[in-house]
Amino acid sequence: MGSGRFVLLLVFSSLIFGVFSQPVLKILPEIRKSARVDPIAGDRKIRVDDGMFCDSWRFSVETNDAGLWKQIPERCVNFVKEYVTGDRYASDSVVVAEDSLSFAKTVKVSGHGKDVWVFDIDETLLSNLPYYELHGFGSEEFDEKSFDEWVELAEAPALPASLRLYKQLQQLGFTVVLLTGRTEAQRNVTEKNLLFAGYSNWERLILRGPSDEGKIALVYKSEKRMQLEEEGYRIHGSSGDQWSDLLGFAMAKRSFKLPNPMYYIA
Repeated sequence: MGSGRFVLLLVFSSLIFGVFSQPVLKILPEIRKSARVDPIAGDRKIRVDDGMFCDSWRFSVETNDAGLWKQIPERCVNFVKEYVTGDRYASDSVVVAEDSLSFAKTVKVSGHGKDVWVFDIDETLLSNLPYYELHGFGSEEFDEKSFDEWVELAEAPALPASLRLYKQLQQLGFTVVLLTGRTEAQRNVTEKNLLFAGYSNWERLILRGPSDEGKIALVYKSEKRMQLEEEGYRIHGSSGDQWSDLLGFAMAKRSFKLPNPMYYIA
């Protein structure tokens, strides 16, 4: 490199540093305030506001990575409220229903009444959102007595996407079985609520009997599905808002998890 070019380069570098050094030094502290280095992500900066945290928390819950949890984080109450009362919850439910229907259309239904789709009820067919609006959207510890009082009203509305799927599956020839953690003592009021919400013509409504007391949902629902299979039913699809509605044994060929960031049932 010639000496003339070298001198020009030094002058140019000095000008650049003189013009930009002060703003850069002023900006860097602000970046540190709004981001942190994640131990897993390495040098990548990640925002740490409540919205970002709660969205990631909800992802962890829905994928079952969070495992057993009892209450939503206090910092996520508003996030969950906005989610379940807004368009995102409805949109997520529609996508799950559309995926379910797409699979259902690939099934060759025999027409003999043995091709089954199993539905959970609470937060799957019926929405208890009016109850949870009064109880912190899952931020309060669950109170069985007050929830049972709500169930007795038989006023839970249908989840619109689930109601459409329910009727579409029946039109395709599927036999519908309802499998819920509610007890036999709640049979009449549950049937009343289902009819009120627009559901009808189910093949069987299975509730917890005396012999099912004390069983965790995963075991209870697996045993009931096994009984259906022993009776000759073929369980093609299963819909539920809890992983315990879907996992275990005697599982459906395809299971579809509906969103629910308000509570967890093992």
